[in-house]
Amino acid sequence: MSVMQAAAGPSGTFKRLAARLRGLTGKAIGDYSMIAPGDRIMVCLSGGKDSYTLLDLLLSLQRAAPVPFELIAVNLDQKQPGFPAEVLPRYLESLGIAWHVIEQDTYRVVRRVIPEGRTTCGLCSRLRRGALYRHASENGITKIALGHHRDDIVETLFLNLFYGGRLKAMAPKLLSEDRRHIVIRPLAYVPERDIERYARARAFPVIPCNLCGSQPNLQRVAVKRMLAEWERAHPGRVESIFAALRRVETAHLADPAAFDFRGLDDLRLAAAPMSEADEDALAEQLEIGERVERTL
Repeated sequence: MSVMQAAAGPSGTFKRLAARLRGLTGKAIGDYSMIAPGDRIMVCLSGGKDSYTLLDLLLSLQRAAPVPFELIAVNLDQKQPGFPAEVLPRYLESLGIAWHVIEQDTYRVVRRVIPEGRTTCGLCSRLRRGALYRHASENGITKIALGHHRDDIVETLFLNLFYGGRLKAMAPKLLSEDRRHIVIRPLAYVPERDIERYARARAFPVIPCNLCGSQPNLQRVAVKRMLAEWERAHPGRVESIFAALRRVETAHLADPAAFDFRGLDDLRLAAAPMSEADEDALAEQLEIGERVERTL
């Protein structure tokens, strides 16, 4: 019995869901050249539904992949009070794969530095990223796989729009600022609702985060709520927004660093004289446009 069938059984509904998620994950890996032959991929496992699903799908894809690659599951134990430290090791042992737990008390650092009531996610993520990058450097890791999904990417777009004044989201594949690490997000095409269904069917031993999960006023929570309301009123809107991130037309935005607006003058061709037929067609279109405007 395969890893994915172990908990869910042979349900046809689950098989279709699993096939859909494998297909979306495989497509993202192919579209962004996420995995190369011989890669040692560190799968960052937090204990949440997203990272469990990521590891599960990568294990499934690994068995049928046309190129060999290695998976190493890594968890960062941040020493949160009440964290069930035995859950992940027991689960990973049952899979029979390579794994490692990094122990670093980031919880106490965050609680000491961040005032009560303020958002802890920024500092927490920086500390967590530093620990994971350091482990990757020391252990010959070539790719770092994170469990961010399609909805995370769209939410980040709006967080940057509303609070940062930037047109920026999460890249499916990126080079770290120090140019030493490649980060990949194989679930970039996968909707969160499908991950929730998959995680329930697989009965993953999900561990809640009590460091930031209890902060109800996070900006990300507000954006998630906004997108959920949009999706209820207009199904498919989140998918459309994500599709827009894959079809960016910099010439129709306003960033002079991203597009050479000054150079348009050199590219302009001298206007050729319009033929009589073209003039008639243009006049007809203008007349139609005026009639439409009068009816509005």
